[in-house]
Amino acid sequence: MPNPNKTKANLGAAWMTESDIRTTLTKIHHNRNQHDNLVRNAVSNLERRRRDLESSLDGIEARDRTSVVRKALIGHRAELSRQSKDARLALTRELSALAERVRSADVHYRSPMQMLMRDTLGSERRSRIQQQIEHSGPVELASMAELAAATKDKELAAALCGRIGNMRRDDRPFNAGELADVMFGELHRELSQALVEAERRVLEALQADQEFETGKGNPHRALQIAMLKKREDEIGAYAQDDDVDDEEAEDEAPEINPTDRIAAGLNARRNPAPEPAD
Repeated sequence: MPNPNKTKANLGAAWMTESDIRTTLTKIHHNRNQHDNLVRNAVSNLERRRRDLESSLDGIEARDRTSVVRKALIGHRAELSRQSKDARLALTRELSALAERVRSADVHYRSPMQMLMRDTLGSERRSRIQQQIEHSGPVELASMAELAAATKDKELAAALCGRIGNMRRDDRPFNAGELADVMFGELHRELSQALVEAERRVLEALQADQEFETGKGNPHRALQIAMLKKREDEIGAYAQDDDVDDEEAEDEAPEINPTDRIAAGLNARRNPAPEPAD
């Protein structure tokens, strides 16, 4: 349990609804595609220039031809870079600002439990339920948890999670985190992946910029991008654009109903495994 003396609220965090985050991520996608098109067009132009030069210098010795083409392309790359620099810079700045806004809202989506409690904050029904279950025993609380999970009753779930928070851990008839996950787990995973993806797309734009301007990227940034992609795969809320194989694998995997997890957990608590014989 966190130490109250070390727990400090981040009062500077931006507030964004899940709809705001989705809209911002759509803008990031659009912005990233525009930047990618700029770089692709410039690279395509550079490649055409290479072919034209090699074709026009076909009669020159290979070593001399390579040297001439290389020097000419360095100049042409610099010219293309100057021509597109303002547009690319504007796009990367906007990308960074959008991603930073999404990143700032991360504190509001730390866990399904946080989202559940916030969603039902101020609910009169939740307050009435809390009063009614104040003296309920483990069996009744377990039964109501099953009902909340089956009916997706957020107010009942929030009241139950608050109630067992005052109980000894060993006496709790269900796992509050699992119940909160039934209510908000899917949305939490979606938004968590959106936060990671926003950061990845900014780094990809910066990497593409550097590769175009210098002919090679930043190894450290490439590692960061790979790690963010790995993190997105681990969250697995939705497939990335290039994860066709992952989508097919998910289609073949058996679907697990989160309500079944709650029921299984409750059943394990009611019927604990027998202790091993001496």
